[in-house]
Amino acid sequence: MRTIVHLSDIHFGAVDERLKAPLVRAVHEQRPDLVVVSGDLTERGRRGEFREAREFLLSLPGPQIVVPGNHDVPIYHPIERLLHPMGRFRRFISSERLPFFEDDEIAAIGINTARATKTKYGHISRWQLAMIQDMLRPVPNDRIKIVVTHHPFDVPDGYRKTRQIVGRAWRAMKVLSECGADLFLAGHLHRIHAGLTAERYKIEDYSALVIQAGTATLFNGSQELNSFNVIHCERPTMKVNRVMWNDSTNQFEHRDEENFRHGEQGWSRAIE
Repeated sequence: MRTIVHLSDIHFGAVDERLKAPLVRAVHEQRPDLVVVSGDLTERGRRGEFREAREFLLSLPGPQIVVPGNHDVPIYHPIERLLHPMGRFRRFISSERLPFFEDDEIAAIGINTARATKTKYGHISRWQLAMIQDMLRPVPNDRIKIVVTHHPFDVPDGYRKTRQIVGRAWRAMKVLSECGADLFLAGHLHRIHAGLTAERYKIEDYSALVIQAGTATLFNGSQELNSFNVIHCERPTMKVNRVMWNDSTNQFEHRDEENFRHGEQGWSRAIE
C-alpha cells in the first residue's frame, strides 16, 4: 500500500500563519510515500513568496511532485510574465518540466497547466500530451498511474463555472485513458471533491478518479475549512481521507473518507 499526501493552493503571501507548523507536523504524521502539491504555491508570484514556498517544501517529507498554478506566474511584471512565465517557479521550486516519480506500486507525473496569457484558466498542450504518452505508456498497468495538474478535469456538482476545467480536457482524457491513468489530482477551486471521469467523459470501459484538494493554508480563502487529502492506494482499492483544520484544537484532524474499487470498467465507488 502507498500513502499519498495531496496539498494544494498554499498561496504564500496570503497564508494563515497559525496553520503552517501544524500542517507540516500533520503531513509528517501520515508517513507519506509521495507528497503532491497541485499548484498556487504563491499569491502573486513574488520572489519573497517563492522563497517562503521553497522553505515550506523543504520542511515536508519527500519524494515530491510539485506543479505550478496560475498564481505562480508573476502578475506585476508583464514582460517577465510573457517571456519567462515559469522562470521564478523553476528557479525557486523545480526546473523539471514534467516531474515524474515511480516505484513498484505507483507512478505519478506532474503537468503545468498555467499559461502566461491566461490569468485564471489552464491548458494542456499537444507537446505535453505527446511527452505524457511517452512517459506513462511504458509503466506497467499493475501500478496506479497518477496525473497531477493545477486546473481540474472536472468540477463538483452544482459548480457552473465549467471554464475552470483545464483547456483541451477531452483530448487529454482520451490520451490519458489510453495510457491507463487511474487518478487525477488537482486544486484551483479551493473545494474538496472526489468523482469519476466516467461521469463527464464517456469513454468505453474507462473510469478514473478525479480528486480535488481544498486550500491548505490560505487565510479566509474558502467557505470550506483549510484541508488536505490523504490517499491510501493498493490496487484494486483506494481510500481518500480528508484532513481538516480544527480551530478549537489548533490542529489538522481526519474528518471523513471515501472508498473506491477498480473493476472491469475502471474505478467506481466501493459498495459498503
